[in-house]
Amino acid sequence: MSKTQELFDKIKSRSASWSDFSSFLDLKADKLKPFFNLAQNITRKNFGNVLKVYNPSTRFPAISITGSECALKCEHCNKKYLKGMKQITENNDLEKFLIDLYENDGVGALISGGSELDGSVPLLNFLDTIKKIKNHTNLVINTHTGLLNEETAKKLADAKVDMVSFDITMDEEIVRSIYHLNIELSEYKRAINLLKKYNLNIVPHICIGLYYGRLHKELACIKFIQETKIHPSLIVLIVLIPPKYSKTKFETPHPIDIAKVIALIRFVFPNTEISLGCMRPRGKIKIEVEKYALKAGITRIEIPSKDTLIWLRSHNSKIQYKFFSACCAIPEKYEKLAVSKDVDNKRYLNI
Repeated sequence: MSKTQELFDKIKSRSASWSDFSSFLDLKADKLKPFFNLAQNITRKNFGNVLKVYNPSTRFPAISITGSECALKCEHCNKKYLKGMKQITENNDLEKFLIDLYENDGVGALISGGSELDGSVPLLNFLDTIKKIKNHTNLVINTHTGLLNEETAKKLADAKVDMVSFDITMDEEIVRSIYHLNIELSEYKRAINLLKKYNLNIVPHICIGLYYGRLHKELACIKFIQETKIHPSLIVLIVLIPPKYSKTKFETPHPIDIAKVIALIRFVFPNTEISLGCMRPRGKIKIEVEKYALKAGITRIEIPSKDTLIWLRSHNSKIQYKFFSACCAIPEKYEKLAVSKDVDNKRYLNI
C-alpha cells in the first residue's frame, strides 16, 4: 500500500492525526483527486446537492465605523478595504442609515472598521445604537470585533448581535510583520473565550495564503478552532489578494493550495458549512479558484462568476442553487429573510 493510499484511508476513516493532515497539505497536485472526491462526498451527504450563493448588494452593506482610518496599516491591506465600505463614524448617522436600510427592504449589515494598536475594532461606543436597532428591527447584524475586551464582549451580547466574524491567525510572523501587532498568540484564545463566555455566535474566518501568498500555519488555525471548542456552524475562508504597493513581495496563492485547506476543513469539520468569502483574487485566476473550492467541499460562495456556476451545472446537472442578498456569514436561521429577489440576482439569470 502506498503512503498516499494509507493517508487517504486514515482520513476517510476519521483516524488521521494532525501530522497526517500536515502530510496531506504537502501532497502534489496529481495525488489530490481522490481526496477532493471524498470531500465532495462528505459535503453532499451532510448538506445535500446544494450551493448557496451570496450577493450582499445594497441589502447587506459593509459599514466602517472608523471611516478609512486604521492604526495598524497591515501589509496586505493598508486601509484599502475600508475605502470600499460605507463610512459612518457617528452614532446618529449609523442609526439613521440602519433605519433607512430596514425601511427599504434591507436584510442586515456588517459593522466593521479599522483596528486599534491592540488589534481591536473600536465598536464599544456604537453598541447602544446597535442594541436600539436590534430592538426595533429584524436586521441581521454581523460584527467584526478583532481582539476585543470583556466590556465589549458583554455589550455585544446585550445588543444581541447575530454573529461575530472573527479572524484567526496562529502565525507569529503574520502577527508581527504583516498585521504589525505587538501581541502574543494567546490573545486570540483570550478573545475567543470571552466570546464564548457571553454565548456569542462566532464565525471563524481564516485568510489562506496570508504568509506572503504561501501556505503557513493554516493547519494551526484549523487546530485552534477545534481545540477551543468553538463548534462553529460555519467557517469562512478568505484568500490573500497580493497588495500592489507593499514594500514586501506577496505571491498570489495557488488555487490548489486554497482547495487543500478547504478539503482539510471538510475532513476535520464534516458537519460545518464552509464558505468561500468575498475577499479573494480576481482577474484570470478567479474562476480557477472557485472551481477548485467547489471540488474541495464548500457549501457557500460569495459573488461567484456566472461562468463558474454554469461550469458546475455542466458537471452536476442536479445541483440546486439558492441565492441570498446577504454576506456569506449569515446564520442559516436568517436565510429566509435574505432570499434574493430577481432585481438583486440579474447577473445569475439563465444559468
